[in-house]
Amino acid sequence: LSFENPVFGQFAFYSGIVICKTMAMSLLTSVTRMKNRAFANPEDYKLRGKPGDEGKPVTNATVERIRRCHLNDLENVIPFVLIGLLYVCTKPDPSTALMHFRAFTGLRIFHTFAYLIPLP
Repeated sequence: LSFENPVFGQFAFYSGIVICKTMAMSLLTSVTRMKNRAFANPEDYKLRGKPGDEGKPVTNATVERIRRCHLNDLENVIPFVLIGLLYVCTKPDPSTALMHFRAFTGLRIFHTFAYLIPLP
């Protein structure tokens, strides 16, 4: 496992993209929670709540949609990284490996847009 191995380099690049995308989803969730004042915990109201708010957790459809998309990323990206690392160890054909890495990354990005827009 070194960057002299072209498959490992490709894997590291595409893993980095999907990991960064997953991390961006947590930031998007937080920003949307603050914008809609839909906090999950009563103590969060002390920081950003309106005066007079009782501090009860509030659900918001937009926040929940983004949160579910983020959870879906976590359910898929972590196995991709772990299984992909094992796949790299099998010394696959570089062009086949690149196709798999690109397909997964592209489809994860497409899934995010399709889920958040939402597409019919």
